[in-house]
Amino acid sequence: MDLRIFTEPQQGAGYDTLLTVAKATEDLGFDAFFRSDHYLPMGSADGLPGPTDAWITLAGLARETRRIRLGTLMTAGTFRLPGVLAIQVAQVDQMSGGRVELGLGAGWFEDEHKAYGIPYPKEKFARLEEQLAIVTGLWATEVGRTFDYQGTYYQLSDSPALPKPAQAKVPVLIGGHGATRTPRLAAQYADEFNIPFASIEDSERQFARVRAAAEAIGRKADDLVYSNALVVCVGKDDAEVARRAAAIGRDVEELKANGLAGSPDEVVEKIGTYEATGSSRIYLQLLDLHDLDHLELISARVLPQLTGA
Repeated sequence: MDLRIFTEPQQGAGYDTLLTVAKATEDLGFDAFFRSDHYLPMGSADGLPGPTDAWITLAGLARETRRIRLGTLMTAGTFRLPGVLAIQVAQVDQMSGGRVELGLGAGWFEDEHKAYGIPYPKEKFARLEEQLAIVTGLWATEVGRTFDYQGTYYQLSDSPALPKPAQAKVPVLIGGHGATRTPRLAAQYADEFNIPFASIEDSERQFARVRAAAEAIGRKADDLVYSNALVVCVGKDDAEVARRAAAIGRDVEELKANGLAGSPDEVVEKIGTYEATGSSRIYLQLLDLHDLDHLELISARVLPQLTGA
């Protein structure tokens, strides 16, 4: 089981805080550092000091880290033109020495589009499908050849399809709860399918849909990695769990029901139930980015039980 750290900087974190967490992620033995792609906070958070851009952040972290994978859950398709996104991700992959992964979604938070003058189209999912075709098509085009695409929303002519990523293939993540279109897109384009904040039952059901969609197009279902994203709140004792839950404005029992909360052993046991559904990777949504002791506890008491380290 891979454990990755997943952050939500729009809730209130500048680059220096993210750099500190990313370095701790690497030093403490976690597999990867991922971040969301949002420009407004959600809920009651003030969002100070203000939003950070996902790919600018990852470019900086690419030069400041050496081992961990770096990526997004999920880059909003509404924020970037697909040709520009392909260039950005390829460049950050080069800067990291080939450690980047691209999670790409349709985008959904209309208020942040209004706040920063970003168009919010109605046909988001259809646009996402074209974006996936373009980004992966640009990267797959041989050097010296050109790439053309004539879609409903995007048209590319005689693109040199450069630059290329450092990796022969940048892993693409697709995720969500949709019953039909999401599994189909994952089967066609994804290296990993991620379901965020889902129950055991919903995870099992959605993984089965993706596996069936892959097999329907002649792809082996096991070609994909299946993963979950879940909020994490671990403590050495009940008092520490309660303190950490209060710090993120959540109830302990709610966190235990809907996330990974409790003692290290309780969390390991809960992760095991997700592993039984076919999940081999967990993104730990870390909401208090100033509590590095939390990361250290997970590294010392949870990670070894799952990796045999």
